[in-house]
Amino acid sequence: MSSKPNLIYIVSDDLGYADLGCYGGREAGFGPVSPHIDALAAGGLRFTEGYSNSPVCSPTRFALMTMRYQYRLRGGMEEPINSKSKGSTTLGLPTDMPTLPSLLREAGYATALVGKWHLGYPPTFGPLRSGYDEFFGIMAGGVDYFTHCSGKGDHDLYLGEASHREVGYLTDVLSDRAVDYVQRMAPQARDGKPFFLSLHYTAPHWPWETRDDAQIAAGLGNLFHLDGGNVESYRRMIHHMDEGIGRLVAALRDTGQLDNTLIVFTSDNGGERFSDNWPLVGGKMDLTEGGIRVPWIAHWPAVIPAGSLSTQHCMTMDWSATLLALGGGQPRADVPIDGVSLAAVLQDPTHTFERPLYWRMNHRSQRALRRGDWKYLKVDENEYLFNITADARERANLAAKHPERFAALRKDWLAWESTVPAIPEDAAVSLGYSYKDMPQR
Repeated sequence: MSSKPNLIYIVSDDLGYADLGCYGGREAGFGPVSPHIDALAAGGLRFTEGYSNSPVCSPTRFALMTMRYQYRLRGGMEEPINSKSKGSTTLGLPTDMPTLPSLLREAGYATALVGKWHLGYPPTFGPLRSGYDEFFGIMAGGVDYFTHCSGKGDHDLYLGEASHREVGYLTDVLSDRAVDYVQRMAPQARDGKPFFLSLHYTAPHWPWETRDDAQIAAGLGNLFHLDGGNVESYRRMIHHMDEGIGRLVAALRDTGQLDNTLIVFTSDNGGERFSDNWPLVGGKMDLTEGGIRVPWIAHWPAVIPAGSLSTQHCMTMDWSATLLALGGGQPRADVPIDGVSLAAVLQDPTHTFERPLYWRMNHRSQRALRRGDWKYLKVDENEYLFNITADARERANLAAKHPERFAALRKDWLAWESTVPAIPEDAAVSLGYSYKDMPQR
């Protein structure tokens, strides 16, 4: 067995903070929603105050890949990259940028992405051009689960950079590929060459289709699926993903790789229409807690004590920095990373350290800074100060009560903003729907 762990980075899409049983989620009519993910949490480490780098998908993925604030790259300032960017030579992850997979590959890892890329289209961009040996999945931000077509109507399932046709419900198809990858890589992992697998599901992102809803795809005119879905079908979509993760864990166990594999599970941002973010307010596209606080679960039997809990503050790029450090990868000196390794927390979940976290959104001119118990927030022209530890729902604005603290955090955020490029005027905000489609949450 390799002394380096195998690394699996599982990212769900638009999953709410409390959608999982292990984060307080309720059972569905069919029973527990996420028993296999809950088992990973029970056998490992669950974070209660972990965040995504953005409240929308592609910016978070820029941070995940580069271990840097997404605002450092032009594509990372789209909210999010949309299907109109196909053919763009600027809206994507530059191929000369060092990435988590490219640096792990330099450290001796086999690398693969199964699932969603959403960081620009070939021939200018693509997973195989940014450090992955293998790619099977979608390039767009979302596709139909049965036709595998994007919002533009074009087929968007790829094997490498070649269009690939495969019959099946996308969540199951991705799970099958991930299981196959683990089984293929197990022999060389035993011989000393570990693997890094990014498994980036589209579930439970719209359209609202379960495994039994192929008939919906036939009549679907818009992937946003504004006239469809419900809480029960949404939970079933999560359950399908959970079943696939269960099969992946079983494959690791059957091939003798489970003990020496670090599995990290999260979401790219907070929940959307049918998600449960309790007790948090807001969701996707918001810098309130419901848009950025997400599940973070780490499972590594050889290192992490079962049943562990952590209140450590962290965000997506920190986990990528953690995987890089554990895999023996080295950041490039001329491209320093912003992520901070959490390796010490994995070994001792009681260990915490101060980790200030900064966000910025073009949408509604939002700002946020979390430092310790406190959070500075701006939405439109309104500014707030919250004690998040005491008030996770962000209901009691303490800016007038603690003016010095408010001023200090605001100054801190402005100082940070001066270190990243300004948002260009042509950066897009793509909402897809508005309050005319559904009431404010």
